[in-house]
Amino acid sequence: MKVLKFGGSSVAKPDRIKGVVNILKSYYVRGDQFTVVFSAFGGVTDMLIQMSEKAAEGDDGYLEMFEEFSQRHLEAARTLLGQEHLQQVIPHLDNNHEVLRNLLYGIFLVREASRRTMDYVLSFGERNSAYIISFALKEQGINASYLDARKLVKTDKSFGSAKVDFNRTYQNIRNHYKEHPEIQVVTGFIASAKGGLTTTLGRGGSDYTASLIAAGLNAKVIEIWTDVDGVLTADPRKVKKAFTIPTMTYAEAMEMSHFGAKVIYPPTLQPALQKGIPLYIKNTFNPDFSGTLISEKPDLQGAAVKGISSIGDVALLTLSGSGLFGVPGIAARLFNSLAQAEINVILITQGSSEHAISFAIQPRWANKARQIVSKAFEYEMQMGIVDPIKVEEDLSVVAIIGENMRYRPGIAGRLFQALGKNGINTTAIAQGSSELNISVVINKNNETKALNALHESFFLSDTKELHLFMVGVGLIGGTLLNQIRQQAEYLKSSRSLEIKVVGLSNTKTMLFNEGGIDLATWKEDLKASPMSADLSTFVEKMKNFNLANTIFVDNTADDKIADFYEGILDSSISISTPNKVATSSSYLQYQRLKRIAHKRDVQFMYETNVGAGLPVISTLRDLMISGDRIIKIEGVLSGSLSFIFNTFKQGISFSGIVKEAGDKGYTEPDPRIDLNGVDVRRKLLILARESGMSLESEEIEIENILPEACRIAPTVEAFFKELEKADSHFDEMIKAATAANNRLRMIAKLEDGKAKIGLQEVDQDHPFYSLSGSDNMIVFTTERYKERPLVVRGPGAGAEVTAAGVFAEIVTIGNYLS
Repeated sequence: MKVLKFGGSSVAKPDRIKGVVNILKSYYVRGDQFTVVFSAFGGVTDMLIQMSEKAAEGDDGYLEMFEEFSQRHLEAARTLLGQEHLQQVIPHLDNNHEVLRNLLYGIFLVREASRRTMDYVLSFGERNSAYIISFALKEQGINASYLDARKLVKTDKSFGSAKVDFNRTYQNIRNHYKEHPEIQVVTGFIASAKGGLTTTLGRGGSDYTASLIAAGLNAKVIEIWTDVDGVLTADPRKVKKAFTIPTMTYAEAMEMSHFGAKVIYPPTLQPALQKGIPLYIKNTFNPDFSGTLISEKPDLQGAAVKGISSIGDVALLTLSGSGLFGVPGIAARLFNSLAQAEINVILITQGSSEHAISFAIQPRWANKARQIVSKAFEYEMQMGIVDPIKVEEDLSVVAIIGENMRYRPGIAGRLFQALGKNGINTTAIAQGSSELNISVVINKNNETKALNALHESFFLSDTKELHLFMVGVGLIGGTLLNQIRQQAEYLKSSRSLEIKVVGLSNTKTMLFNEGGIDLATWKEDLKASPMSADLSTFVEKMKNFNLANTIFVDNTADDKIADFYEGILDSSISISTPNKVATSSSYLQYQRLKRIAHKRDVQFMYETNVGAGLPVISTLRDLMISGDRIIKIEGVLSGSLSFIFNTFKQGISFSGIVKEAGDKGYTEPDPRIDLNGVDVRRKLLILARESGMSLESEEIEIENILPEACRIAPTVEAFFKELEKADSHFDEMIKAATAANNRLRMIAKLEDGKAKIGLQEVDQDHPFYSLSGSDNMIVFTTERYKERPLVVRGPGAGAEVTAAGVFAEIVTIGNYLS
């Protein structure tokens, strides 16, 4: 015998009922022995509650809802049944509706709906649905019979959540099914007490009905048909990548249901657990999918963690003080006082010091619990040996669940690492000796973020999902987006990284999509976005998304954006940027940003600040970490200046070379920014700080290579006129250098605690002599690389290499987070 149960979503509409009938027809044709339990049509139970509440309030609007209720069931019957069966069903429904109308009118008159009355009101949902569907099965040739569960399931008079008399119920079930071989179509959720009074079995009661019938009949299996593909690894509304758990034990299912898994309800499992009956969770809308099997048998070779669940809103109360230490019976007094007040405790944790006991409850009981516990320990509090009760609200409990955790070391470490790297602090921790469950209490705002981080860590460890928020989508940003798009498949298959760009902003508009912006159409989508660009709003939305593995990318040179870095890092969001403003600001601010990143355990990466995509900063760090001593750093750190002086030869005007560099996009619109060494100074300052020097920008000496008339020219056009006049000055410089077989190079130098930038002649033995194009070159002279200095050379400017450098940092951050 199989016992099947279909929930409200499965029978919400006539079309869905037809699908259920087809499923049952296939069982019938196969010759399976089965009985089937039905919930009320989807939404009907809520409708009955609402019309009762309206009636109790004296609001005759309940009549309109009653008519809607009646018509819904009558229309379902007319859609599903032929004339012959309608002649039997319609009078039965009309009678039910007349009784319900009179019952609601009574509530309206007395202005009260007691629990006893409400149980009777609610029974009409299941009674109508099961009756209609029993005839829909007959319509398809299935020998079915309607069964009102009140005849079989006997309870006490705890209306609203009645306690079952198992012995009487099981005997009734066996007797009835022995005498009725036809397919029984049973009302879920409802039962009866002594005197025939209607009772209900509480939340999830239809599942409970199915489980009771299965236990009474010693059924082979129970099948719970719902609207999802079984029990999922996490709530799919919060974790988009949740997937079906193929098998799990009763204990694991109980834990999942306790922590909010809506597919199953704990009392449902009790009768099945006692009888050892396996339970399938299946999808009405995907009937061929195997679903989840819940049984006694653990899968010892399966995953350590079977599921991740949460309770979204809890309050944490803490009883603490020196008066708790070594005193027997403290816990008993605490929890007895709560039990007497009928306050359910969700979680308990106590340190081995016995100084404090914390417990989580539903927030609505927090104030009552505080008063009750304070009264229970009133004497100790007056003596000053027990502190006032501490109440913390706006919290959530997140739990990882799995029987195999006890056999696998490192599970707790993995949990706390996943939370820690996403900036999620734990307020309390609880784990039983069975190691079936590890629970943590966290800030409510971090619930979804924690679920996703843990789900990725335990179930999708082969693929890390990164969430990018990018400001600046010009040449560098646009190139970076193109590189990410081109490498997406490779990163996923070979590096186990999936990069989702969630936010984009330029100077005009900004765009957000939590599921990931389409990188094939990002330009059009950003242009069409109705959201005007606003940096503070962009950063705030990024924080409010609160996604796991978030990275902020700043592809601009805007000093205003750098002002937000501190708050971004403090929100546990990593940063990758070619923007030099933050790292070349005051040394105090530079240190502060690095310390915040360290404190929050996030990455602040700016390799592209010096040398674009060249490994300059990382090389310097590696030298320092490995214990090498930096003696001297020399560098041609500007791609524009490198091009200018590599191209400048006798017979070519200096002003002409500067114009050519501008035409090629190497220089700023005003070339004086490059020629005055401002950009080089920032880069040298960063290298100095990375080497351990507490240097400020004004301490770097810059040799002015431009005549004063060029420097003070009011416009760019005026500057070029003055530069043409100064061509003879530069001609003399190149002539002297060429005569000595030397070459001119704009060199940044760091030595003996001093930093200097100036134009120098270099001979053939110097590494800078062979530079060409717009290449950068950095030469590290160290204790280990003294005779033959370490040289890093390559393109130091350009969108492709700079974007590639940022891309590499994004991947590095992803690897760090995993």
